Amino acid sequence: MSHPEKIICKPTPWFLLRAGVILAMFSVFSVWFYIDGTTGYRQKNYEYYLHATFEKATSTFSKMNAETPLTEQTWREFASKQTVDFPKDSTVLPSDIELPEPWPEVLMDYNQVKTLQHNHLWRDFSGKLEYDEEPIEKPYDAGKIKEQFNVFFICVGLSLITLFFLLRTIRRSLIVDEKSLITADGKNIPYQSMRVLDLRKWATKGIAFIEYETPAGMKRNRIDGLTYGGFSEKNNQPAEQLMSQIRSNFTGEIVDYVVEEKAEN
Repeated sequence: MSHPEKIICKPTPWFLLRAGVILAMFSVFSVWFYIDGTTGYRQKNYEYYLHATFEKATSTFSKMNAETPLTEQTWREFASKQTVDFPKDSTVLPSDIELPEPWPEVLMDYNQVKTLQHNHLWRDFSGKLEYDEEPIEKPYDAGKIKEQFNVFFICVGLSLITLFFLLRTIRRSLIVDEKSLITADGKNIPYQSMRVLDLRKWATKGIAFIEYETPAGMKRNRIDGLTYGGFSEKNNQPAEQLMSQIRSNFTGEIVDYVVEEKAEN
């Protein structure tokens, strides 16, 4: 028996939430990799080479002082002429630093350097500038930095794809009336052209398939009840209502799993 009412199944909160989470995830990843590629990895490299300078300074002090006892003046004269040993490829460093860069002022202080505790000096120095207390184990090369940009572009692409499908789905809906099914992409499928209704995944995944006849031959359409309508009892299960409307007007072959009850002994 045909039911005349029109049922409209719009995108479900479940789908919108899932798509929103995926979009947010890719967006966060995009920002994360962009920061690493533009400034993050370069800053970590800078701190790595700067930290190495602290170790070099205390080691040099120890060797020089063992040969000829140093004074505050002789050490300052020596240290003030030294520069941080950065790599030749300046693209792996922050763009705003001026090269060559002299040793930090703390390494020119005789009384502090003579303790030979470069890690302690670094902790005090890095803490004031909010640098990492524990620098990276090895610097990032240009290839590694470029890799961050590659992943950034991938994440941006995935974000745009997700946004496209989200916006497209928001504007769509599944509709059934007394004559036909109007699919999410706007196709009108009359009940009389439907030949096969595949419900094998409907109970478990909310997905059904309809095979219908057109002048160009048989075609197949997917009905996604989780994306459109949903199965919330609070909303009277719109997807089930839609399927019930289709079945009540359907005269073709229904494909479904057959559950056999065991005979009682």
